[in-house]
Amino acid sequence: MKELKLYEVLQRASIFLEEYGREKQVAEILLQHYLNVSRTQFYAMMREPLSQEVIHSFYKDIETHCKTGKPVQHMTGKEKFYGRSFTVNEHVLIPRPETEELVQHVLVFIRKNFANQSVSIVDIGTGSGVIAITLALELPKATIYATDISKKAIQVARKNAKNLHADVHFMEGDFLQPVLKHNMHPKIIVSNPPYIDVNEKSEIVDTVIDFDPHIALFADEQGLAAYKKLVNETKMLTKLPSLIAFEIGHNQGSAVRSIVKRAYPFADVKIIQDLNGKDRVVLVHLKAK
Repeated sequence: MKELKLYEVLQRASIFLEEYGREKQVAEILLQHYLNVSRTQFYAMMREPLSQEVIHSFYKDIETHCKTGKPVQHMTGKEKFYGRSFTVNEHVLIPRPETEELVQHVLVFIRKNFANQSVSIVDIGTGSGVIAITLALELPKATIYATDISKKAIQVARKNAKNLHADVHFMEGDFLQPVLKHNMHPKIIVSNPPYIDVNEKSEIVDTVIDFDPHIALFADEQGLAAYKKLVNETKMLTKLPSLIAFEIGHNQGSAVRSIVKRAYPFADVKIIQDLNGKDRVVLVHLKAK
């Protein structure tokens, strides 16, 4: 049997992916994973022959992805976020690049308003822990907490924190309930809650709808239920935070602003667009009355 070189295997897989309407980049990510090499090494190996074992396993995964939509991240078991590699599986939402922008805005706010201070931050609905862990590593003086209702998600987040040597205190529970239970007073509350309208399930691509946990994706009340619950629960805190930061859907800016303003008429609410020009982040600065 003729030996196939890396570029030939990659080319065949890319054609197969295109025929199924899938992203060609999946081939490169998967093959790089199987070869366990860096991106630079990968491109330097283009004319090198591949073993039949690697080719067989690689093509098998490509076929699975094409026919079922199984995300490449579930095959490799990892995804990059803020330059770091995180473990992911079917129990957590695969982190998206847009969420990095949420983290960036929180970092800017803290560095501007609490430079060199020890602030407490809680990440609500942490999932794989990407937000909490990134904040812990970028802000070594901060005290970071993270909550999630899913025991299995907490297990993934703990594993990521251990692998990345991040000091995060994880608490199992629904939204702010663990924070209220322990009478905590976080300075910053950050969350990427479920915000897709349950009535839009039929419009979601199979790589998401069939593999991401629905509890992390969908919310009632046109996708706004989580924001209403989170804002209402912050009012139960004995001391208000300085900042509440949300990731939102591209058409939810005005609605989330209204939810916040009903609870906190005095709040400074900013709706920030992502790199694609879509509403993505809401920053709620709670000033003293």
